Amino acid sequence: MTTLKAEIIDLIRQEGPIGIGRYMALALGHPRHGYYMTRDPLGTEGDFTTAPEISQMFGELIGLWAAHAWQAMGAPARFRLVELGPGRGTLMADMLRATRIVPGFHAALSVHLVETSPVLRARQAEALKGFETVWHDAIAGALDGPVAVIANEFLDALPLDQFVMTPEGWRERLVGLGDDGELTFGLSAVGEGTLKVAAAAGSVFEQPAIALDIVTQLAGHLASQGGVALFIDYGSARSGFGDTLQAMKRHEFVDPLAEPGEADLTVHVDFERMGQAAFKAGAALHGPATQRDFLLALGLPQRAQALSLKADAEQRVAISAAFDRLIAPGETGMGDLFKVLALSQRNLPPLPGFDLHRLPDQG
Repeated sequence: MTTLKAEIIDLIRQEGPIGIGRYMALALGHPRHGYYMTRDPLGTEGDFTTAPEISQMFGELIGLWAAHAWQAMGAPARFRLVELGPGRGTLMADMLRATRIVPGFHAALSVHLVETSPVLRARQAEALKGFETVWHDAIAGALDGPVAVIANEFLDALPLDQFVMTPEGWRERLVGLGDDGELTFGLSAVGEGTLKVAAAAGSVFEQPAIALDIVTQLAGHLASQGGVALFIDYGSARSGFGDTLQAMKRHEFVDPLAEPGEADLTVHVDFERMGQAAFKAGAALHGPATQRDFLLALGLPQRAQALSLKADAEQRVAISAAFDRLIAPGETGMGDLFKVLALSQRNLPPLPGFDLHRLPDQG
C-alpha cells in the first residue's frame, strides 16, 4: 500500500467518505506524496505523452498563433506570455523558438509559468535556459495587463465533483471504504437539493467548479485588461452526462482508486460549459474546434512538408507519424477527441484556427 493511500484510508476512517474532487486533489497535489509533486510523468518512460512531446510542429504553430494574437491586440509594448501546467517546458520552448521571426514579439513578452511541481519546474528551467522566466503557484499572480495564456492539457487535471441521479434525486458520488477496508466508490446518504438538472436515473453529472472558476477569472481579466487564452484538451464540445474520471499509468488505463499518487487522474473537459462561463464573464469565444481542424487551419501540412524537405529518410518517417497522431481521429490519434477553445477581449478580430486563417510559413 502506498503512503498516500494509507493516509487517505486513515482520513476516511476519521472523517467519513470524501468527495471525488477532494480525492483527486490529494492524489495529484498532496505536498509530499501527490502524483505531480514527486515525478516527471511525461514521455515513453512516464505515464502519458502530450502533443508538444510528440512533435515540435505543435508548439511552433501554437507560438505563431500567440504572435498573431499579439498583433491583433495592437502589438502592446509589454505583455505576458503565460502557460498553465507547462509540463517539461517543451511547448513554451518550441513557441519561443518559432516566434523569433516575428518582429518585436520577443522584445515585448515576458514568460510566466503556473506550476506547482518542483520536479517539473526544474525541467522547465532547463528547457527555457536563456529566457527570464517567472514561476507562479496560482494563476492570479500570472495575470497583469495584456496576456496571451496557453493551457494544453491543463483543465483535465483539475479536480471536480460527481453526482448520481437516484430514484430519490441527486446524490454525491464519494470515495469511502469497503468491507475489506479498501477504497471504493459510494453515494452520499443525503441528497443534493441545490442541483437542478433533469436526468434519467443512473446518470452521472460532473461539476467542474475549479475549472469554471479559473475560466471565469481568465475571461474577466481578458475583458478588462486585454488578451487571449487558448485551451487545448480532450473532452466534449457539447455538455452531457457520464463518468469521465480515469487513471493512467505507464500508458495504460488503471483503477483510479488502486494507487493514489502513483497514477495520473484526469477528467474530460466540458467545453460548452467552459465557454458559457467565459462568455458570461465578458470574453469573446472562438470555437471550440477539433484539434484536427485547428492544426490543419494553422498550416500543419505545410509545416510538416517544410520540415521533411530538410530531413533524412528516418526523420521523414517520424514527421509523418507525428503528423498523423496529432490529427488522426479515433483511438489512434488526437484529432477529434481533443478540442480547442480560445477566449479573447471582445474587440479583437477573428483568430487563426477558427476562421480557416492560416499562419505564415516559417520556411
